[in-house]
Amino acid sequence: MSEAEALYDMLKKVQEPKGYYFNKDKERIFELLEALIVNKKRYGYMSCPCRLAAGDRELDKDIICPCAYRAPDVEDYGSCYCNLYVSKAWNEEKVPHAYVPERRPAERTPY
Repeated sequence: MSEAEALYDMLKKVQEPKGYYFNKDKERIFELLEALIVNKKRYGYMSCPCRLAAGDRELDKDIICPCAYRAPDVEDYGSCYCNLYVSKAWNEEKVPHAYVPERRPAERTPY
């Protein structure tokens, strides 16, 4: 089993009971999981692969996956910013697949 497959299995068991499902697009999911693994090796934590990390755990704590924005994103849009975590209704196409705007304040983004 690959590292990404092991991560998939572990996260699925933990997150689904909380109402967070992986996007049904497995190719997209495994790209994101691989990127999370790269970030864990790079920074020591799984920072969101769809955002720029500072490389400082304290500065990046809001974007450690699952990020602080996941719950409101899934509540409002049926999907998190990356489309990694979605609602059951999103996967069943019962809610529109709308663009999820960035909630992270600009001042928290390193440049």
